[in-house]
Amino acid sequence: MNAPGEPPAGGPPAPVPSPATVRNATLRRAAVALVAGALGAVYLWHTNPHEPGHLLIPCPFRWATGLLCPACGGTRMAYDLMHGDLVAACHDNAVLLVLGVPAAAYMTGRWLYAGLRGRRFRARLGARGNVLVLGTAAVWMLVRNLTG
Repeated sequence: MNAPGEPPAGGPPAPVPSPATVRNATLRRAAVALVAGALGAVYLWHTNPHEPGHLLIPCPFRWATGLLCPACGGTRMAYDLMHGDLVAACHDNAVLLVLGVPAAAYMTGRWLYAGLRGRRFRARLGARGNVLVLGTAAVWMLVRNLTG
């Protein structure tokens, strides 16, 4: 039972933001992401992750286990893509290049499209999607570590 003066157990429904509010928030978030991504890309452009001694964060999974995680090689892949070396990017992490980059581009595009129309977009995976993503990551990790 609620104390006097308290809203019901479920509480009042959350206010629905106006389309202009959603559009402005989307533009602000996109601008922040663009600036942060550009700064990271400028740093990575001048920092070859194939050579040791640079200020790049190592993979914590690889550091702890000595095994390659499904995303290991992503930084090297991004560097190689920025420098136009598609073969080296595929060698660094083929699955991330072939599946991850298009999926990220698609989800970013959907988020921007919905946000600029004044709607919210929340990416959701169902049970099958979770199994597919996690299964692909697990198989890729096994293949990478067993084949060397």
